[in-house]
Amino acid sequence: MIPRSSIPVSRFEHAPLAIFTTSLEASRAVAAEVAELVRLRQSEGRAAVLGLATGSTPVSVYAELVRLHREEGLSFHNVVTFNLDEYYALPAAHPQSYRHFMRTHLFDHVDIPIEQTHVPNGLVPKADLDAYCAGYEDAIRQAGGLDFQLLGIGRTGHIGFNEPGSSRRSLTRMVTLDPLTRRDAAGDFGGDDATPRFAITMGVRTILNARRVILMAWGQHKAEVIRAAIEGEPTPLLPASFLQEHENGLFVLDQSAASALTRNRTPWLVGQLSEQGLSWNEPMIRRAILWLSQRSAKAILKLTDDDYNEAGLQDLLRVFGSAYEANLAGFYQLQHTITGWPGGRDPARAKAGDPPVRPLRAASAAVFPKRILVLAPHPDDDVISMGGTLCRLVDQGHEVHIAYEVSGASSVSDETIWHVSAFARDSKLESAGRLAAQIAEEFEKTGTLISTPVISGWKGLIRRHEAMAAARVCGVPGNRLHFLDLPFYDSAGPRSRRIGPRDVEILRELLGSVQPHLVYAAGDLDDPNGTHRLCLRALREALAAEARSDWVGELELWLYRGIWSEWPLDEIDLAVPLSPQEVLRRRRAIFRHESQKDQVLFLATDHKELWQRAEDRGRRLAQSYNALGLAEYEAMEGFRRYAPSDFIQQAGI
Repeated sequence: MIPRSSIPVSRFEHAPLAIFTTSLEASRAVAAEVAELVRLRQSEGRAAVLGLATGSTPVSVYAELVRLHREEGLSFHNVVTFNLDEYYALPAAHPQSYRHFMRTHLFDHVDIPIEQTHVPNGLVPKADLDAYCAGYEDAIRQAGGLDFQLLGIGRTGHIGFNEPGSSRRSLTRMVTLDPLTRRDAAGDFGGDDATPRFAITMGVRTILNARRVILMAWGQHKAEVIRAAIEGEPTPLLPASFLQEHENGLFVLDQSAASALTRNRTPWLVGQLSEQGLSWNEPMIRRAILWLSQRSAKAILKLTDDDYNEAGLQDLLRVFGSAYEANLAGFYQLQHTITGWPGGRDPARAKAGDPPVRPLRAASAAVFPKRILVLAPHPDDDVISMGGTLCRLVDQGHEVHIAYEVSGASSVSDETIWHVSAFARDSKLESAGRLAAQIAEEFEKTGTLISTPVISGWKGLIRRHEAMAAARVCGVPGNRLHFLDLPFYDSAGPRSRRIGPRDVEILRELLGSVQPHLVYAAGDLDDPNGTHRLCLRALREALAAEARSDWVGELELWLYRGIWSEWPLDEIDLAVPLSPQEVLRRRRAIFRHESQKDQVLFLATDHKELWQRAEDRGRRLAQSYNALGLAEYEAMEGFRRYAPSDFIQQAGI
């Protein structure tokens, strides 16, 4: 059995949990428990009945089970499986069906008899659904009930496809998928129109009837829903919270997924920091003061001794002696993150009385102009997430390079490629006319296109030229644009992508060629389809391969967040203020990505376009700084600093 976390469970937590350094370490521990159960049942001459999950979360668990089968002789001949769910109406042979997923990741690689595997049938006629679902429940009972149920958790808090509103007493049934669930799956299916709206799922009661239940969660994008599931009250609005009621349930988390728990986010509420092996270091002080300011709805410099005492921060007052001194420490920390010169000033133009160039290191601040490399996983991430900063770096005289890491072809709609091909057909361009005519005619007949290398190539070319147009708005010349087309992106579906040696080598070659003083990279681990996470991992491995190069020792690494979220205030090390004119210039750059307009209308739950979401996020960040008592700006873009040596060791990417 997996041991619970060695950290004492706080009064805020209503369910047992185990926290691991990385998701891989956690996955191996879960696989080891499954293997132990399978071997125990073999020794008893009984079947091991497993409830299985799909999605990206359990992939490493299945990979470890396959390894145990191949290298350590773990047999699955006595295993009976029941999968949680399946899209409706999706045939088993469809690449995105969960039957296909299970065969790809587990069933085809171990010795389990295929007749002992059960995945809901996504093609059952609607008239027969009630009887079919009752039969699925009966099959579980006849197998002796579930010995072990493996779960992931969706960002709505769903387990299986039990979306918010699912009853504690619910059984296997057909459900309507939540818009957020569909948004997260849209990348797998190529957009809204092809994404299923319904699914067949085990019910909450079916899941909780299992003798052992383990819910796994990895990454920052699961942190808030995990906190609610563990620390909130059980509620149908968050079905995963019902796991609190299971006498043998366990949440298995990596550090990122556990980051929003009270013990990690606001540990002073749990008890004395010293009793938890923590201290009032600079990041903890800043986090506590920002938390108190927001909680009290007061500017930092207006906080009083009573505010600190009433919020349980007496220990922080002890450190500083008074609210006045604590306030100054927090205020200056935040103030020092703000700079309008993200790459530093030209020392030759320095004047007496110029404020210091913060937060750059003194050594790098003296270098001018700097070679700066902006890494954009998708062809629009640069202008959406840091377009204002990008323009400033160019305008202030630095040598700015942009590297687009993947083609982004999968987010170009078939209608867009039809529009381009119809234009080429009708323009009578001989070089492209025949192929363009075929593409246009196929779409006009069927309303969709079969994905082929040619189609993907054209879609990628559309995005490439949009990126070039956006970079032109920002003033970056074409000879400083690098289209890497990392091969992992086209190697598999979104849930099965893995970086390989060639991805790392391509990035390493670019880094070695540019030898940048500053690197800006997407640090957005909330990306539902994982491209940002994989690109960040490739950067980490490329930097590790270059660790002994002299230029790496001079490098500063800054991470920006993607369209879906901003860094928490206490994690922002660099905040670049934008004027109204700079906001409009960024908007013009985003407008150049015309092919993404239709995509975002579905992907954004508030139906705002990319430029609107970017402006809302920048405006909110500026308003947050203003509410804390800092200067008022039109918008801001935030970044987090990593020392390359620390980043190379960073877990959870």
